[in-house]
Amino acid sequence: MIDLRTLREDPDRVRASQQARGEDPAAVDALLAADAQRRAAVTTADTLRAEQKALGKRIPKAAPGERTGLLEQAKKLAEEVKLAEATQATADAALHTAQLALPNIAEGGPVGGEDDFVVLEHVGDVPSYDFEVRDHAEVAERIAAIDIERGAKVSGARFYFLTGPGAELEFALINLAMAQATAAGFTPVVAPALVKPAAMAGTGFLGAHAAEVYRVDADDLYLVGTSEVALAGYHSEEIVDLSAGPRRYAAFSSCFRREAGSYGKDTRGVFRVHWFDKVEMFSYCPPEESYDEHQRLLAWEKEFLTKLELPFRVIDVAAGDLGSSAARKFDCEAWFPAQQRYRELTSTSNCTTFQARRLNIRYRDATGRPQIAATLNGTLCAITRTIACLLETHQRADGSVRVPVALRPYLAGREVLEPAD
Repeated sequence: MIDLRTLREDPDRVRASQQARGEDPAAVDALLAADAQRRAAVTTADTLRAEQKALGKRIPKAAPGERTGLLEQAKKLAEEVKLAEATQATADAALHTAQLALPNIAEGGPVGGEDDFVVLEHVGDVPSYDFEVRDHAEVAERIAAIDIERGAKVSGARFYFLTGPGAELEFALINLAMAQATAAGFTPVVAPALVKPAAMAGTGFLGAHAAEVYRVDADDLYLVGTSEVALAGYHSEEIVDLSAGPRRYAAFSSCFRREAGSYGKDTRGVFRVHWFDKVEMFSYCPPEESYDEHQRLLAWEKEFLTKLELPFRVIDVAAGDLGSSAARKFDCEAWFPAQQRYRELTSTSNCTTFQARRLNIRYRDATGRPQIAATLNGTLCAITRTIACLLETHQRADGSVRVPVALRPYLAGREVLEPAD
């Protein structure tokens, strides 16, 4: 949730963010009204409690003739305090609801929706081929890397088995990603894929994104769509020590997405699936350092894709496509030869204090005072999409797939994945 002080001091900035996102600025006025009503309710309750306390001190000292009247007054005042406290509780709840309805303040990116992104740079050259390019599903079939038919038989549409070299590619990618992350100072983590509602709501995934989330009703738990959720909840209700710099984690977890609203999109292969594994970077830092930290996360994503020898572009995502928690987001979109277009492989978001304020994650500033931390996340490797891109980009005419140099040590030195017999 956004800082109420920012709202009070600069409501036009919050309205401008809403407009940039394509959201209703009236939500800002609703929050301002809820904040004013809550502050008025607190003032009324505090005033009545102070009167009650003062009256309580007078009664024991009062003359017998006064005491009856004072006791009647105290009884009436107690009822007023009880009513005022109930009004305050209602105002607190209304304020909380209004705060949850407002997304983070968009900062610095382009205005507009999904198609209004700005391309910041291109990295690597788009390859050319002297043979007819196959899509990743056909390449995977030739090398027996993915079994979609049996995945559908066992689990339904948008499920799969990674088999043989496909499974080996997953383990290789995880190991390469974790090796890079640990070398950069990240703490490696294996994160739970099931979380409590507080973690899901605290990261902003139960608002506009609720339709994407799988819920286990019997246990009141949610399956995460990204380990960002578990990593944000990791330090909830804590004061995090940031005296040595940002606290960084790199987590492996399985991720689950309902893909609601994507009927008919990317139905072939494993580009858009209900379950996939991922290595996710997550960082806690002081808010003023979050902008530089965001650039560092982006640099690590670019480094990883470069190691895989994948041509890609970096885009500055428009405000209307940020999601509720992010203030700014950069995507790395890799070239898919069979589709002849760039598709998202990684994404990094600066969530400023939005998630930490919901989850009560703080740090101590230079004076020792607790302050709300900033949180940032970045995908280092979404396994199935990365495998799909590797198979398409590095395919060869005979149906084999060239292994990028950086990945070979994690595949027993193999330089080529050969077609199955």
